[in-house]
Amino acid sequence: MAIVVLNEDWLAQSTELAIDTSRRIIDPHHHFFKDTEHFPDYDLDMLWADTATHKVEKTVYLQCWEGYRQDGPEHLQCVGETEGVAAIAARAAQRPQAAQIGAMMGEADLRHPRAREVLEAHCAASPLFRGIRQIVAWDESSEVLFIMDGVSHRNVYGEKDFRAGFKVLTDMGLRFDAWHYHPQTPHLTALARDFPDTPIVLDHLGTPVGIGQYAGHEEEVYRIWARDLAELATCPNVSIKLGGMAMPWNGFHFEQAAAPPNSDLLVEKWARYFHHAIEHFGPERCMFESNFPVDKCAVTYASLWNAYKKMAARYSEAEQDAMFRGAAARFYGL
Repeated sequence: MAIVVLNEDWLAQSTELAIDTSRRIIDPHHHFFKDTEHFPDYDLDMLWADTATHKVEKTVYLQCWEGYRQDGPEHLQCVGETEGVAAIAARAAQRPQAAQIGAMMGEADLRHPRAREVLEAHCAASPLFRGIRQIVAWDESSEVLFIMDGVSHRNVYGEKDFRAGFKVLTDMGLRFDAWHYHPQTPHLTALARDFPDTPIVLDHLGTPVGIGQYAGHEEEVYRIWARDLAELATCPNVSIKLGGMAMPWNGFHFEQAAAPPNSDLLVEKWARYFHHAIEHFGPERCMFESNFPVDKCAVTYASLWNAYKKMAARYSEAEQDAMFRGAAARFYGL
């Protein structure tokens, strides 16, 4: 059963136009999907149709198990994703006026005894490769979807084998994207403190969960999420992506409404999360993200970035530029 469904007719009800279209943007988090069981197809032309609504100059592709090699050693099959994105980026370069793929994060299981070989193969496959995301999202509740194969408890970050692979990642000068559910944030804090030289970025605001056992407990979830995020922010090697809040896991259920939400509604529901993160991390470590096409299940690209621009309006021009472009450029070496 699909976790995320795109209803183009439903999305077409939104007529909101982009604001502040001179604002330069790097979108540091998107995916490509093709013929997957859980997510809708999304290709370069669809990305360009979305990014054209705002002034998106570059993007960063995030792993999503796409394009794996169909043969060869199993532990190296994930390198096919890097090879595939490199080919898409080469195609994009033929249209320089459109958003360009400036970097990508691949996938590898850092617990594998041959993790270095995998990381070296990614590096050899494309200069776009910057590091990996190994998703460790897990929860006791079977109602919280997307429990990962090979993840059977909350603290993969603390596993001996994971940390051995993480040291390899660090020694190679690579970066790490983290995605987990909000109760797991203290485990990332412990990892970041033990590896202070490794650049880490937390995806999707740490995913405060609003479904399953967390449904109906938004204030309690917010309190725990805010406390743990503030503690994580004390680690100077950690940045954060501001976005991913339209996913089904967050429990806002915009996708169930008669029409897509406009940017004002998004600001109303999300502002306290965004401003809390910005307050503690500082704009220089915060980057707005689209998480498309996953967030597209509930919102259009135009409305999403309008909401970001409205929330960012209280900050200085330099701070806004950091969150829309500068922080991502520095973290990913663009």
